[in-house]
Amino acid sequence: MLTRRITFRLYPSRQQVAKLHYWRRLHCSLYNAALSNRKTQYQKFGHKVDYFEQQNSLPAFKEVWPEYKELGSHALQATLKRVDFAYQRFFTGLGGYPKFKSIRHYSGWTYPCKSGWKAQSDGKNGHLVLSNLGKVQMRGEARTWGSPTTCTIVYRNGKWYASITVQCQPERKLGTGVIGMDLGEQEPNSSFSRLRAATDCF
Repeated sequence: MLTRRITFRLYPSRQQVAKLHYWRRLHCSLYNAALSNRKTQYQKFGHKVDYFEQQNSLPAFKEVWPEYKELGSHALQATLKRVDFAYQRFFTGLGGYPKFKSIRHYSGWTYPCKSGWKAQSDGKNGHLVLSNLGKVQMRGEARTWGSPTTCTIVYRNGKWYASITVQCQPERKLGTGVIGMDLGEQEPNSSFSRLRAATDCF
């Protein structure tokens, strides 16, 4: 089985657009809050906060900020994982020190498993169902479709997209046309001609 990524264009209603923007702002705020928590804890107390500590703090965080409850735990964990990934890149020398993000530069969020969303499609167009949002029309076509595993909601250039990964078994389709092979002209004195002349004697 292989993993393929297919991007569909989303066509949400006006009410859904407002909620998608609201959710994007919440995820951006969570990203910045997690980043601030790491910086403050290390600078003031010398304590290195890791992903698991922040993940375990999510239930208490949602009690203080109940608006995050409708976003889903797995999606929130994925945003914290994005912060952790930024730090890992910094520690390994692959990136600079993580910076706070403005909403203009925060494209979206991820559902890292099958919880909180569902793709109603056979690989061509269909609908995306998000918890606490409803059904959203989507358009696009996958060369090979399979079992959806993750979904990333992306806002880019005023449009919404769903980037979905699927586990699939690619199929190779063979055409029915005639295939020709050009061997080129043979010289009269070539080994091929001499072999042909020799076999004609029998």
